[in-house]
Amino acid sequence: MIDFSDLGERELLALAISLEEEDARIYNEFADGLRDTYPDTARMFDDMSEEETGHRHRLLDMYRAKFGDRIPLIRRQDVRGFVGRKPVWLSRPLGLDKVRETAELMEAETKRFYTRAARRSQDASIRQLLGDLAAEERRHEAKAEQLEEKYLPPEARRTEHEAERRLFLLQIVQPGLAGLMDGSVSTLAPLFAAAFATHNTWETFLVGLAAAIGAGISMGFAEALSDNGSLTGRGSPWLRGITSGAMTAIGGLGHALPYLIPDFNLATAIAGAVVLAELAAIAWIRNRYMDTPLLAAAFQVVVGGLLVFATGIAIGSS
Repeated sequence: MIDFSDLGERELLALAISLEEEDARIYNEFADGLRDTYPDTARMFDDMSEEETGHRHRLLDMYRAKFGDRIPLIRRQDVRGFVGRKPVWLSRPLGLDKVRETAELMEAETKRFYTRAARRSQDASIRQLLGDLAAEERRHEAKAEQLEEKYLPPEARRTEHEAERRLFLLQIVQPGLAGLMDGSVSTLAPLFAAAFATHNTWETFLVGLAAAIGAGISMGFAEALSDNGSLTGRGSPWLRGITSGAMTAIGGLGHALPYLIPDFNLATAIAGAVVLAELAAIAWIRNRYMDTPLLAAAFQVVVGGLLVFATGIAIGSS
């Protein structure tokens, strides 16, 4: 992957063309998927697709004028900093609320892209076009409200637009929660292996402490190096790395701290109860913030956690 800050004007225009093509296709998929059940909302997404197509034509005209007819293939997945998109538009039937939420996230991300790209461009005409598109994307949400007023009955309209809040959750909160989950699960095996191998609470605590800190350092560096924040506005990569690493370490320390209790059986019982509480909290988090059905999240987390837990006990007892 390439950093957004390393893209030149030719690559910025090529990426913008690719983004507009993708967004237009997604809106067409939304319209097709909603046409039978929500025909008015489908027409709204038809209009939004036409707007994205118009943006693409303007970008293509500018690219031809500046760089000719050959456009390099640069996609969102080739550039570090874009938010990963779940292919909800491929699911049938489409949920109305999920579709609108996804569209709002798309608009917020595209607006940020054009704003950042315009600042980087040194060519006056390219900068003007990108700035104009950024301004149009800022008005896109208002346009969506007008389309809702035109096509949707009052009881079906959304009264609040929370795209920026959702983008913040997707870009900031979820990586932190991922760190918490990683620390809670990945340290189970070494902790309980040490516990049942030594039956010594202090040595077990030291192993748990080392595992938690090691996982925190690893997760922190992984998050810091994944995105420099130049495009997504996620903030300083080192701040995100420290936050993610700290939450990973906290997740690992939760079931290590009970081994400060000298009594091995009591410490192990409390640590086991903490593990169950952590797994329940992780399942709830996946359901609340990552759109995973509660039963599926509980099954994935509990089965995965218990497998790691059992592995640690088996190794420690052998």
